[in-house]
Amino acid sequence: MKSRINLFFFVGFLLVLASCGTSKSMHHLPEVANYNATKPIVVKQSDSAFVSGKNSLLKNKQGLWELYVEGDPLEIGLNTGALSDSLLKNQEHIFFSKIKDIVPSKFQQRLLRNFLKWYNRKLYLNVPEEYQTEIFGVSQYTSHDFDNIAPQFQRSLYLHAAHDIGHALQDLALVGCSSFAAWGKKSEDGNLILGRNFDFYVNDAFAENKIVAFINPKKGHQFMMITWPGMIGAVSGMNEEGLTVTINASKSKIPLIAKTPISILTREILQHAKNIEEAIAIAKKREVFVSESIMVGSAHDNKAILIEVSPKKMDVYEVPNTDQLFCSNHFQGEDLKNEKRNQLQIANSHSEYRFERMQELFAENPKINPKIASEILRNKDGLQNIALGYGNEKALNQLMAHHGVIFKPKEKLVWVSSHPYQLGEFVCYNLDSIFKERKMKTIVSSFQQKNLDIPKDPFLETIQYKNYQKFRIEDHKIDQYLKNKEMINSEFIQNYQSLNPDYWVVYYKAGLYFYQKKEYQLSQANFEKALTKEITTVPDKTAIEDYLKKIKRKLR
Repeated sequence: MKSRINLFFFVGFLLVLASCGTSKSMHHLPEVANYNATKPIVVKQSDSAFVSGKNSLLKNKQGLWELYVEGDPLEIGLNTGALSDSLLKNQEHIFFSKIKDIVPSKFQQRLLRNFLKWYNRKLYLNVPEEYQTEIFGVSQYTSHDFDNIAPQFQRSLYLHAAHDIGHALQDLALVGCSSFAAWGKKSEDGNLILGRNFDFYVNDAFAENKIVAFINPKKGHQFMMITWPGMIGAVSGMNEEGLTVTINASKSKIPLIAKTPISILTREILQHAKNIEEAIAIAKKREVFVSESIMVGSAHDNKAILIEVSPKKMDVYEVPNTDQLFCSNHFQGEDLKNEKRNQLQIANSHSEYRFERMQELFAENPKINPKIASEILRNKDGLQNIALGYGNEKALNQLMAHHGVIFKPKEKLVWVSSHPYQLGEFVCYNLDSIFKERKMKTIVSSFQQKNLDIPKDPFLETIQYKNYQKFRIEDHKIDQYLKNKEMINSEFIQNYQSLNPDYWVVYYKAGLYFYQKKEYQLSQANFEKALTKEITTVPDKTAIEDYLKKIKRKLR
């Protein structure tokens, strides 16, 4: 995989040398002359509460940051940046340190910078002016430590395509989101309910400062979304009309140019659509550069649909004669489901497995309510409740999610998971009361509806969870040992495997170690043990089988 990335960067670099038009994009700024560009004055009420006029940022007891901002696009951007100043700078450092880990060579980093300039040269032409203006406002508070990558505004714009570029290149992030919806006879009260896990993973630090943003724009609908510092796009959100959006990546070709980032498209839908018809109309206006399923839920329609988009096609998928909808990481609609890449995704990835697991759990629960939805999102087992090992991407709960969220659109209720992953309390918010009460409040306090919170997962108190935390540390160590071809003592391997004994990876990595050391019988035993576990993807299983073939030839 690494050689493929290096080749991609090299090709990108050649294209940079041959291309033109990057200069204009690198100097482009949105037109802000008609806005009041005065920087906000922020009053610090405590270490976790900040106020700027009617705008505020507060950290609640569950560790979620609650942001409220209002006004025109520049006011929203400037207030968001000013209130989250230190969080924003910290998030940039976290993200770019991850890139440095992936691309440690200074030479390759220069190639990457040039590649980004070339690749994103048309990005600004595909982002609506109101969102460029908002991003510009936020960017005034970004760090100058990364100005060598791109100027503040351009760098902030690039980061809004990180989700898209990440799942296109397949190495900047692990993307394995799962979402579901129920209504009518499948919902406890007949009203629409939706749940989703957002498995966009950079590293643990990236997910620490989650923001639940409540935004009151001058144009469009008031809405909430779950985000992180510096991100104005929507990956999960609901507006005051009870319209929800969530995104699930699908299989994409590596695109040759950035267009509209998915999170910007979904932000536009969230802010400017009140029902499914209006959401579809907005999606039709934009060209995207990766394949994605957008689940749209609507209180007005009391159902959910999928808007499936790719660089060349768009389809709307509605479930016929049923009141439940599932989405993982492959297309289901007639226009896209039979495409070769989508069929390979179904055959080789863990997308179909998670899709079938959601179906199975729905069959076990005749009526879906918020508590049951949280249990489905937190489920760590495989089909027929088999043990997958903790951290397996075949699980709905891969123990890596940035957030889990549950929506009840008609009631304007939303539950957002708190640290860690989706195991902490699901904190409840009522959009109607928040936007009504914020206009009257002078003292900042949490927006949560405490009596409706869903308790934390009991799994957090188990020895299995404590062992999983230890396993993650040891797993990082064994990766370093393998990379540096260092000696590993047998006690380390035994302990490592005992911490997560149902996970195929612990036997696979031991097999790799013994293979490196030419201890082929021990390597064979571990690879064979790995094959008795639920292996994440077909290519992973094929790789193990290939090692076993090599070992058998060597042992002849």
